[in-house]
Formats: sequence, C-alpha cells, structure tokens
Amino acid sequence: MGVVLPVLFSLCAAFSNALATVLQRRAALTVPQSDSFRPGLVLDLLRRPLWLAGILAVIVAGVGQAAALATGPLALVQPLFVLELPLALLIASLLARERLPVRLWAAVAAVVAGLGAALVAASPAGNRTHVEIDRWVPVLVACAGAVVVLAAVGLRRPPGRARAACLGAATAVCYALTAALMKTSMHILDEGGLVAFLTTWQTYAFAAAGVAALLLLEHAMQGGPLVASQPALTLGDATVSLALGVLLYEEHVRSGWWLLPQLAGIALIVTGVFALARSGVSSS
Repeated sequence: MGVVLPVLFSLCAAFSNALATVLQRRAALTVPQSDSFRPGLVLDLLRRPLWLAGILAVIVAGVGQAAALATGPLALVQPLFVLELPLALLIASLLARERLPVRLWAAVAAVVAGLGAALVAASPAGNRTHVEIDRWVPVLVACAGAVVVLAAVGLRRPPGRARAACLGAATAVCYALTAALMKTSMHILDEGGLVAFLTTWQTYAFAAAGVAALLLLEHAMQGGPLVASQPALTLGDATVSLALGVLLYEEHVRSGWWLLPQLAGIALIVTGVFALARSGVSSS
C-alpha cells in the first residue's frame, strides 16, 4: 500500500486537472485577448459558467493532490500529472464528439508507457516531513526569479509559440513550487492540526503560488497554440518537481544502469506529449 494511495490520489487529481484545462481553455478563448499581463482577465472569466466549472474541477484536483503529497514523495506524485495532457485530449474529443485517429492513440500509449517505465525504473523513495528554512530560502528565490524572467520575456513577445512557451514554463515552475509547499503544509496539518496549518507560512505561500500559477495559465492559454504552452507546462512541472523533491525533501531515485530505462521512458513521454499538444491546437 506504500505507493498505491498516492498514485490513486494523483490519478484522480490529474483527471480533474485535465477536465479543468479543457473547460478553462474553452472559456479563455471567449474573452478578449490581451498583449500584456491583465489581472482583469480573471474578472472577465468569472462571468463564464465554463470557467467556473473549471475552477470547481481545480478545487477537486487540489484536494486529490494534497492527499497524494501527504502520503507519497513529490518525485512520484508530480510526474504522474503528465497524464493530464492525454486525459485532456480524450475529454476534449468526447465533448466534441470526435473520434481520435490511430496516431493520437499511439501518442497516448507512448505517454502512458513512458511514464510507467520511467517511474518504475526511478522508484522514487523518501517522505521527509520537515524542511528547514535555510533549504527553502534559495529555492524560493530561484523559483521566483525564474517565474519573473520567463513571464517578462513571454509578455514582451507577440502572441505565438514563443510567448506561449515562456508563459507555460513560468506556470510550470509555479505549479511545482505550489506542490512542494503544499506537501509541507499537509504534514503540518496531519501532525499539528488546523491551527498549526493556518499559522504556518508554507500554507499562505502555496496559496500565493497557486494563484500566480492560475493567472499565468490563463495568459499562457491565450498567448499561443497548445503545441508550445502545453509541453512546457507538462514537462516543466514534472522536471522542476523532481528537482525540488531531491533538493528539499531528500528524495531518492535509482541511478546506475536504471538510468537507461528512465531515459527511454522520458523519450517516449516527450515524443507523445509533443504529438498530443500538436493535435490539441485543433481539438481545443
């Protein structure tokens, strides 16, 4: 049962996030586009029932993610969110009542098989519950700096692939940081109760990072095609989360000859993600 619960919670969260992505993207395409960072975008979206339904799905996903992070390592939980992209495509095709061509089913199979192979070979382990502040400070500074730079570069570009990729990458960093902070908060909630949860800085930090991720995501969706934003978001979240799991929580992944099946799995994931994102331009 060691990895069963976090995997099940992660899969539930991935499905909810995929549903949210489809609904939010449809809603985002119905509001006026902006060439600059526009906080008022969320106010426009609040008037769209589809976007509100997407937010409800985000909340469900957040609960599933919190449960997964409380019971398993960050390096296991977050990479499973790679499944969001194939799930989003399947949901979008069902809503549009369209059949997926064989090549897209092959891409879905590549992502699933690659993720399974990479995680089995890596066998992420470790579930540290406390992280000292001296570990957090450089990570917070580095992540905040990366988000600011990526967002600034993206917003200076006209709508297109470069803009979408930069904003997608910035969103990925925010998502990974949110998960890392949430993991500590969930352990504090489990050990110290609600009062401890509401009085720890990590709770408010993960809430702030989550809001930033949400706002960046909406601009990434408007900024350009999914073939640019989605791979940066999907692969970036998994990569940064793996790094944060190792650096902050001292989680371990297998090395040596195990690196070969890990790299083979990653190659399958990357190939499948780009193929699915390319198809998402028309399906969304």
